[in-house]
Amino acid sequence: MTIMITKFRHWWLLLALPLQAATVPEGFTLTTVADNVPNARQMAWGQDGTLFVGSRKEGKVYALKDLDNNGEFETRYLIAEALFMPSGLAVKGADLYVAAVNRILRFPNIDKHLASPKMEVAFDGLPSDAHHGWKFIRFAPDGRLIVPVGAPCNICDESSPYASILSLDLAKGQYQVIARGVRNSVGFDFHPQTGELYFSDNGRDMMGDDVPADEINRLSQHGAHYGYPYRHGKAVNDPDHVLPKALQGKLTEPLFELQAHVAPLGVHFYRGTQFPEAYRGALFIAEHGSWNRSKKVGYQVTALNVDTQPPQYRQVVTGWLDGERPLARPVAFVETSDGSLLISDDYNGAIYKLSYTAPVQPEKDNNE
Repeated sequence: MTIMITKFRHWWLLLALPLQAATVPEGFTLTTVADNVPNARQMAWGQDGTLFVGSRKEGKVYALKDLDNNGEFETRYLIAEALFMPSGLAVKGADLYVAAVNRILRFPNIDKHLASPKMEVAFDGLPSDAHHGWKFIRFAPDGRLIVPVGAPCNICDESSPYASILSLDLAKGQYQVIARGVRNSVGFDFHPQTGELYFSDNGRDMMGDDVPADEINRLSQHGAHYGYPYRHGKAVNDPDHVLPKALQGKLTEPLFELQAHVAPLGVHFYRGTQFPEAYRGALFIAEHGSWNRSKKVGYQVTALNVDTQPPQYRQVVTGWLDGERPLARPVAFVETSDGSLLISDDYNGAIYKLSYTAPVQPEKDNNE
């Protein structure tokens, strides 16, 4: 495979505007750590500090290395290309797993074979529809691979496994449906204390600027139904699909309603201690941004404290929407060993680092 060395010669020309425009809370800083990752989507850490990055439109999977330990990924490996929207990826042990719509691919002992990786098919029993076919994947604490399967349409009533979240046993080649009525989840994480699965869901289009809400959900029990295509958000009934009697009174409401069409993708529980107390344990949300609204919304990073009643929602990175012109589109997160947060941006093909340094307190004048 191709090895490309990038020395960040031009990143300040290409990405100065998103960084200059970004607004973050006091004490936070946003920097660029990689600028040559076209259509960067989900990220995952390898065992040796390699950062793996999927893409959607590019059909490529990358590996990034910071060989000189300066905080920037100056070395890029092309792990695979010509894949079917390999947006999602995860690492288990020494192996890299990539979701390419209908297949889960495995790259064994990947950190030792970055220049000449071997690829094998771990599972090939998923739908091949391109519409909402790209996936976000992650291994659960029990070792099973969690795989959302989106609806193959804007709004339709298709049978399982569409519009669901699956728990996949790769060794047996079998899956269980753990959540139903989920239109298009492109991000989830497990609560650090309870182990519960929290996931984003993108609401249907063509109902207007402000309906229906996008969602953050909690998996309360396996097999729970979250409403699609019959009900959107907490109380919006679909005009074309009537809720069956068998589901009446049995739907699970969203934990939190986001503004319509902000397009929440990756979500991540912050587990570090670098950030202030208010952000520790919060669920960070990549609001990718709207495409079918008269005035654009989203294009920001937010945080939701799911352990408060009601959940507390706050903006973290804003300024990436200049009128109607997007400057960046956040997709997904990973944490670094020091508690910083990496954010992928498929609009600019970049990865940013969000860090926090406590403001220096002025010394007290003993003469006062």
